[in-house]
Amino acid sequence: MAERPTLVIRGGTVVDGSGGKPFAADVAIIDGRIAQVGKVVEAGLEEIDARGALVTPGFVDVHTHYDAQVTWTGHITPSSCNGVTTALLGNCGVGFAPCRPEQRDMLIRLMEGVEDIPEVVLTEGLPWNWHSFPDFLDALAQRRFDLDVATQVPHAALRVYVMGERGADCEPATEADSRWMAALAAEGIRAGALGFSTSRTLNHRTADGRPIPTLRAEERELTAIAEAIGATGMGWLQVVSDFDDALGDEMAMLRRLVERSGRPLTVTVLERDHDPESWRRQLDGIGAANGAGHIMTGQVRGRPTSVLLGFELSLNPFQPCASWKAVADLPFAQRIAALRDPSLRQRLISEEVPARNGVPHRLRHWDRIFPLGDPPDYEPPPELSIAALAQSRGVTPAALAYDLLLEKDGRTILYRPMTNYLHGNLDSVRDMLAHPNTLIGLGDGGAHVGIMCDATDMTHTLTHWTRDRAAGGLFPVEWMVKRLTRDNAQAIGLHDRGLVAPGAKADLNVIDYGRLKLRAPEVVYDLPAGGRRLMQRADGYVATIVSGTAIFRESQATGALPGRLVRGPQKAAGA
Repeated sequence: MAERPTLVIRGGTVVDGSGGKPFAADVAIIDGRIAQVGKVVEAGLEEIDARGALVTPGFVDVHTHYDAQVTWTGHITPSSCNGVTTALLGNCGVGFAPCRPEQRDMLIRLMEGVEDIPEVVLTEGLPWNWHSFPDFLDALAQRRFDLDVATQVPHAALRVYVMGERGADCEPATEADSRWMAALAAEGIRAGALGFSTSRTLNHRTADGRPIPTLRAEERELTAIAEAIGATGMGWLQVVSDFDDALGDEMAMLRRLVERSGRPLTVTVLERDHDPESWRRQLDGIGAANGAGHIMTGQVRGRPTSVLLGFELSLNPFQPCASWKAVADLPFAQRIAALRDPSLRQRLISEEVPARNGVPHRLRHWDRIFPLGDPPDYEPPPELSIAALAQSRGVTPAALAYDLLLEKDGRTILYRPMTNYLHGNLDSVRDMLAHPNTLIGLGDGGAHVGIMCDATDMTHTLTHWTRDRAAGGLFPVEWMVKRLTRDNAQAIGLHDRGLVAPGAKADLNVIDYGRLKLRAPEVVYDLPAGGRRLMQRADGYVATIVSGTAIFRESQATGALPGRLVRGPQKAAGA
């Protein structure tokens, strides 16, 4: 090696992202690229002792919502403190570009409702130093981050930009509207976006309860956009859909988009209580499409979609009670003081909460609510539910939940799985993870900041599914590392990363595997306007490295910001 390495990682066990068996090796880095994997004789300008640790590629997260966060900070946590070195933004059809000045409030209301980011945070934090989507990329290109960020063109923003209130009201697009949106989507792809995203789910609503603008977009509108993207020869199509009542029709339509565009398509796959087998039918349809040569993938996650409940959070089991209004708007310290009053406690634990459409309120399904714990348990058994614990202690579930939530100065968190947990275990999730046509994503980093912190699922998936799961069904660590790194990178066209090999981008994790674990989530107030969000850190990351520079050492940020905007697909070394 003619040039002295800037960094040498010595004596680690390399899990290289290929899926092959781990092996002992040093890793030398020069100018942000891996220069050598093997016995490195030269001393590095900096060295990391990786004896007893795993050396893996950095994780690639294909489903985040850091579209706002990247405009005001370079620290893209909690993803970057959980081993993620590349994050794809702009999922589910929502984002902030293109946008006219008079439409900014409309997009803020949309993001506030769909992704649970408070309006005041967005109003104060967003610099709005862009108009078109290429402008947005130019603005991001001037910024520096602790990980790499890549983007997608969001359908809802296109609809609002082109159609105004007609688009926001979910009116059908005219042919002229569709052509304009298609041109803008292709312009975004050519400027460097890695894909186009849209949402077709009723779960996504604006802050005032209106459906997302893309909900009822017709096939001809989507086809025009998909074909325009296909003409660029780049990018994928990302979709979230309810698949209710007409799963076959919806899947057939998505397959036609792939056929007409020639571009890959990825769609969210979850086990939902009201239709517990639909995810299997979705994956059957995806498998059939791939068998015919049309690339489709299902995006899955390694744990339930969940909401976290607490007196400091956006949701708790007592919000539906009439007496909650007395404390709802109090500052946190005053709220906890009031909740310690025995008379208020008695009212809140005894008040009846009306059912919605004959179904008990989702925040009070006591047999589906659990103490989260520290370290958190994302696959708790039924006997640890609030209902079961209350019965064993001879108290009501409401009384037990109330008292638990007051512990730790009111900062205890309860866990409510919403999907992927119908049977009280993650057996269905294991089948999703094992499926040949799925990608691991859906962490939603940057979104739902007051009710969930699933961006940390990368850490959880690695530990739970290769080491910790008491029910068994574990995967080899080398297989799981490939799923979190190389598979995701290749799916979005980033062939320069996700592999520990000479020439690859030096995005790496050095992991003390036996010590790797998530800490309990906590509330921090570091958003613009003092906004609140959930943060979750992990122990066991000896180092996380982006472009050859450590951004975390022993779970502490170094302050380095080597991350950049990724524009367009990236070729593998030598390609």
